[in-house]
Amino acid sequence: MKKIRLALLAGGISSERSVSLNSGNQVFDALDKHKYDIVRYDPKTDLTQLVMDAPDIDAALIILHGPYGEDGTVQGLLDLLDIPYQGAGVLGSAVAMNKLLSKRLYRQADIPTPDFCSLTGADDADIPRLVRKLGLPLVVKPVCAGSSVGMTIVKTASDMDQAIQDGFAHDDTLIVEAYVKGIELTCGVLGNESLEALPVIEIIPGQGHEYFDFNAKYVAGETEEICPARIDEQTTRKVQDLAVRAHQALFLKGYSRTDMILAGNDLFVLETNTIPGMTATSLYPQSAAAAGYSFSRLLDTLIQLAIDEHTNKTKRRDQ
Repeated sequence: MKKIRLALLAGGISSERSVSLNSGNQVFDALDKHKYDIVRYDPKTDLTQLVMDAPDIDAALIILHGPYGEDGTVQGLLDLLDIPYQGAGVLGSAVAMNKLLSKRLYRQADIPTPDFCSLTGADDADIPRLVRKLGLPLVVKPVCAGSSVGMTIVKTASDMDQAIQDGFAHDDTLIVEAYVKGIELTCGVLGNESLEALPVIEIIPGQGHEYFDFNAKYVAGETEEICPARIDEQTTRKVQDLAVRAHQALFLKGYSRTDMILAGNDLFVLETNTIPGMTATSLYPQSAAAAGYSFSRLLDTLIQLAIDEHTNKTKRRDQ
């Protein structure tokens, strides 16, 4: 059987470059070399080579995080080059990367999400009004950054100025969001037209982490992750339903992972990731493993979903 010539994209220029490179290394190791002829590309240095090689590439795996990787830009380039790739297209990638637009679409789809306001660099931040409207603590985070970069939990109004400055160091628009205390949960979705909700994971950040921050995500041993989550069957079904609805509301394809908070009996959707972490021990592969997908089989599935979606998209375009 002829091998699939696969472009593996990792690295890039976002603040999550190191995470992407680590994921890319583990994905490369897990891919079946009998099935794939793999060529690696780092968008920081290799875009010209990718364009030159495009006619010989059968599919691409995008293992990039943050701006210029997860936001629709690389997806648009691959569309122009007519290369199939896993996950969301330009629209879904751009929408999900923008937390403000995502939250507006959640609201439109009756998906519960914490109350919020937005701030731009041109706004005069009326901190007393924000505190009156949303209460304390508050969460301040950049609209288009990933992995909790630039995010602060603000407990007193006097800390708001610094939190806003820290957020604007990463983006020109911020979300100020009501803080919801509860159990952190995440749920993956897999598929194109027919969607499978994966087992729910419970996330318990270690001591010294108020939430699932960058170090809690990526430093070994800093977080306990329990799959399946220690929640009842009815709540599990609600979490899975919300993950599927969020996936659909943001126009996603292939796969996604939606993060939530369970506060008492109430669930709140925080955000949806279109390119979840892809080391063997990352949340999405952990959940997929609980559903019976080895890391290698999961990658095979994502690549096949990419090829199927590209075939269907080509048919729709040519009609």
